[in-house]
Amino acid sequence: MIFNDFLKALSQMGDPRFRRVLGIGLALTLALLVGVYAVFLGALNWITPDTLTLPWIGEVTWVDDLLSGASILLMLFLSVFLMIPVASAFTSLFLDDVADAVESLHFPSLTPAPRVGFVDGLRDSLSFLGVLIVANILALIGYLFLGPLAPLGFIALNGFLLGREYFQLIAMRRLGREGAKAARRRHAVQIWAAGALMAAPLTIPIVNLLVPVLGAATFTHLFHRLEGRAGQA
Repeated sequence: MIFNDFLKALSQMGDPRFRRVLGIGLALTLALLVGVYAVFLGALNWITPDTLTLPWIGEVTWVDDLLSGASILLMLFLSVFLMIPVASAFTSLFLDDVADAVESLHFPSLTPAPRVGFVDGLRDSLSFLGVLIVANILALIGYLFLGPLAPLGFIALNGFLLGREYFQLIAMRRLGREGAKAARRRHAVQIWAAGALMAAPLTIPIVNLLVPVLGAATFTHLFHRLEGRAGQA
């Protein structure tokens, strides 16, 4: 059933409302990552000397170039872990648009859900972003000990986090904050499984950029399937 929820979400990716949210999320994400890289590179060039004198070698003048090149590789590595949390946080600001598009097509009898206020949406987005970044940075240490099982650890961790946050955001629209927490506890296993399904593409470049929109749409289907009439108001 979770795969059916995912396939329904995937089939709607051509919806203009989906494309709009995807485009905004990608633009904001790339802008932020470029800004972070510019600040990081500026600080790196400021603290490193133009030249370096090494014993038996003499004066080395390519230190800045070497560190700048290494910083590009570092940012590319970090973007694997940071791109999706940032994109997810930005996309959650526009989650109502994705959920409304799903409900208008697949649940036309529903009354429109109250939209989350900008301040509340921003607060939830920043909270989501912070949890994802901190958890993934801390998990980097654990991945070193997992060896070849590290990808499974990555999927398990991000599956839990993505499932928890996306279900909460979707369910809040119909059940309120406390009702959403109760529903999340009732369906914890299925929510984690659906989150793992969303987390698996995070390891695939380019494809992972679709996860925020697909996640919001998939969990909209999941919520209505699990909660039934509780989410029909």
